[in-house]
Amino acid sequence: MPKLATITDDADEDVLAYMTFPKEHRAKLHSTNPIERLNGEIKRRTEVVGIFPNYDAIVRLVGALLLEQNDGWAVQRARYLTLETMAQISLPAVAR
Repeated sequence: MPKLATITDDADEDVLAYMTFPKEHRAKLHSTNPIERLNGEIKRRTEVVGIFPNYDAIVRLVGALLLEQNDGWAVQRARYLTLETMAQISLPAVAR
């Protein structure tokens, strides 16, 4: 058990990292549903295409899907993470 105790003690900072986020975000960070749904949509749309001619074609399709999802998250009534609360955790170097 000493080895397990050491691993647990060393991991406490990583495990509790979500506590540095604003209170409004914490409940939403517990769930992986949004990312799983997004990954499923990417899989579904890429399987329709089947074979891509090159790497750039994949990047364009997946990039378009990510932009579409971002737009959807930005305008939906119950936003996943609002821009206002995201601004609270932005790096200081980012211009506001």
